[in-house]
Amino acid sequence: MPRDWLVSSRRRRDGAATRWCSTSGSVFRPEERQLAKMTAGFQLGVIGSLTLSVASSVAIVICNKALISTLGFPFATTLTSWHLMVTFCTLHVAQRMRFFEPKVIDGQTVILFGLLNGTSIGLLNLSLGFNSIGFYQMTKLAIIPFTVMLETIFLKKRFSESIKFSLLILLLGVGIASVTDLKLNLLGSVLSGLAIATTCVGQILTNTIQKRLKVSSTQLLYQSAPYQAAILFATGPFVDHLLTNRSVFAHNYSAPVVGFIVLSCLIAVSVNFSTFLVIGTTSPVTYQVLGHLKTCLVLSFGYTLLHDPFTMRNILGILVAIFGMALYSYFSVRESKKKSAGDPLPVSQMPEKEVEPLMATNDVNGDTKKANGVTHDC
Repeated sequence: MPRDWLVSSRRRRDGAATRWCSTSGSVFRPEERQLAKMTAGFQLGVIGSLTLSVASSVAIVICNKALISTLGFPFATTLTSWHLMVTFCTLHVAQRMRFFEPKVIDGQTVILFGLLNGTSIGLLNLSLGFNSIGFYQMTKLAIIPFTVMLETIFLKKRFSESIKFSLLILLLGVGIASVTDLKLNLLGSVLSGLAIATTCVGQILTNTIQKRLKVSSTQLLYQSAPYQAAILFATGPFVDHLLTNRSVFAHNYSAPVVGFIVLSCLIAVSVNFSTFLVIGTTSPVTYQVLGHLKTCLVLSFGYTLLHDPFTMRNILGILVAIFGMALYSYFSVRESKKKSAGDPLPVSQMPEKEVEPLMATNDVNGDTKKANGVTHDC
């Protein structure tokens, strides 16, 4: 047996002293193996977050539809404030049990971020109340192109023609499937415009804060949830009374209503967590694409389980939308592979040059440290 092969085998067994491995004359660098493991784990995390987001969102829609339509509890904004309060309490318990470590973020950044997200939820509910269903669906469709425009202008992000084409097909399909009448009014249009702007900015900041300030989705949600809940808790009863002419305080809270409210709040913990997780690991545009997949699934579940009216137009729209989503996924994966070929780490783990708070002037403790390099284990 060749002596070189024996030396190579011994070095491979010992490993720690040599920092390299050799088999049949080929050299495998430990950095490459570590990178492959990290990339595989990152991809599994993305798939898991997308699956969790879809499953929890569809579940809460079905639960809330039963609560609102069947049990007659139409107070959506107040219900959302309860969702966020339960989410914060759950995360606080998890933090006390050491499931994650909280990270201090600049107070002004967190407060403004939380208030912005809470305001966007309230404006979306008002938009639904003062517009037709068709115009509200158009409002949701407009979030994607508006997000693309904002990221292109302010973040200098580039979207390929392939991505734009797939998004166009997706929006066309969702429009065919969900948009019905388009009745315009001045107040409703203004509310829709504000809802689009605040939603886009909030989702872009969700992604940007996590990457630039090196905080996880759990840490950011834990810090911002109280402020989102506070603004909705304060304005929710007023908004709901304006939309329904009924008071949330005068409602008859029977056992089934309370039971579905509790179930809705528990599912909302998963919805809120997966929302921050998806936006942080992917992008605001991908989250919106996922949102339209949820719309198609909800329409399908409504037809099969709840026997909602369904037409060939709905079927055609859903098929076109799914085709657009498939194209978007294909082009996104292809471009990610091209980009990762030149990056030492997945995009979400790349060290950022800018570490200052996004909406404040004070530095955040610990955010100026560089990301740790990969270990060299064979």
